[in-house]
Amino acid sequence: MTGIAIRVDGLTKVYGSVRAVDDVTFSAEPGRITGFLGPNGAGKSTTLRMLLGLVRPDAGTARFNGRAYRDLPNATATVGAVVDLAAAHPATTARGHLRTYAALGGHPATRVAEVITTTGIDGFADRRVGGYSTGMKQRLALATALLGEPRVLVLDEPSNGLDPAGIVWLRNFLRDFAAAGRTVLISSHLLTEVQHSVDDVVLINNGRIAWAGPLTEVTAAGGTLEETFLSITQEGALR
Repeated sequence: MTGIAIRVDGLTKVYGSVRAVDDVTFSAEPGRITGFLGPNGAGKSTTLRMLLGLVRPDAGTARFNGRAYRDLPNATATVGAVVDLAAAHPATTARGHLRTYAALGGHPATRVAEVITTTGIDGFADRRVGGYSTGMKQRLALATALLGEPRVLVLDEPSNGLDPAGIVWLRNFLRDFAAAGRTVLISSHLLTEVQHSVDDVVLINNGRIAWAGPLTEVTAAGGTLEETFLSITQEGALR
């Protein structure tokens, strides 16, 4: 099975006088985890939403092996995405939510039990979502993204709300996912965790790409990802 690369080229989004995303270009490769990092308001979420067809760009393209998300023949079987934890109705259970989304996506009903086990939500799958913690909702959102057995994961702050054991579990899961030749693009504020998880780094600041390359280049001089991040976002240059 051929891997699916993400290519973002010249992506731009303007809101009034604000260039929220300005000529953003980067890639995420199969078999690798790419960390998409930046301070609050840097343009991360807007970029991911344009990649997933949720926001229309003013210029540029975002493609999965040359195709826009809307043009993929079976989008949820190609790309699994988590950008919003509010998707599940609070009165439904995780199992009910997953059954609905499996049917909507045309995925086998058997996938519901499989993703419940994969994401470790067995213990609360039949409880109403309205009583879930943020970490529980994160696992449910990931389970939903996995229903179509996607070859790409696009995750916005997937560690938010997870306890330490959950963070380690997510790290190992994403490692295994990428090791199978699949593609992972994640945004995160947890820089220490990202340094243990990713292969490549894309830093965005003030809507523009400030640095992109392998994590090994960031840490080659003995520095940490956090130090590099602060150097770029606070001073605008890689020391």
